[in-house]
Amino acid sequence: MFSPFDIPSGAFTLITDELSAPADFLLHGAVNACIKEHATKARVPGLRAKSESGAGPTVLVLSSSVDLARWKAISSKQNVNLAQHLTNGTVKFVDVACEEGGEMSLSSVFNSISATVGSSSDVLSERLVILDDVSTLEWIGFSPLDIMRFVRALRISCHKANWTFIVRYHVVTPNEVDEQLQQLLGICTYHLDVRPLYSGRSGAVSGEIALHRGAAARQDEVKLIKRSGSLQYRLLDTGPVYFQKGTSEGVL
Repeated sequence: MFSPFDIPSGAFTLITDELSAPADFLLHGAVNACIKEHATKARVPGLRAKSESGAGPTVLVLSSSVDLARWKAISSKQNVNLAQHLTNGTVKFVDVACEEGGEMSLSSVFNSISATVGSSSDVLSERLVILDDVSTLEWIGFSPLDIMRFVRALRISCHKANWTFIVRYHVVTPNEVDEQLQQLLGICTYHLDVRPLYSGRSGAVSGEIALHRGAAARQDEVKLIKRSGSLQYRLLDTGPVYFQKGTSEGVL
């Protein structure tokens, strides 16, 4: 799902980014990869019957501000018809800022999401919940305590049902870890740290990514990427291309 990163399914991955290096491409890539896997397995007769028995969304995106037109445009460049998947219910976007009556309530959002995740019986396909993003929830009025309770509850629900859980956090002040980010680092399985090139802008490089093991991770064979050896990327219309530092021509 996070190619070329070998993060296993069912993990809780925290993605941090900065204003000058947004990690939108990782979220779009994860959603599109999940849709493609589901569609591929649905074409196999035996797997299709089992998949149909677990009807429901394959991807849930929780956000306070979704630009569906942009999501659809990016997905189309990656050969995914997002509009079709929204119509048939494979993908569902949930506005966490406005529930019934126009009141903001993370508990009501969680109850709805938990019921969907808990009722899923399709163990053959990757299933994904994305919370995009934690920082904005605080900016629009939710308390840090309620936000962390919401994240922890979603983490537990996804873990029980073996859904992959992704949370994005916007870093406002580079190289500083605030209390909320510290708490997220303490419960995530993996941490994808997306940063700009601090040495200055480059036409060949859009940014760089490091992969760290989170506090909740087990010792496994996932190949980590230290900040000193971070993987660089360049964003194209069709998605990102990755390469080692100093080898922008050698695309992975």
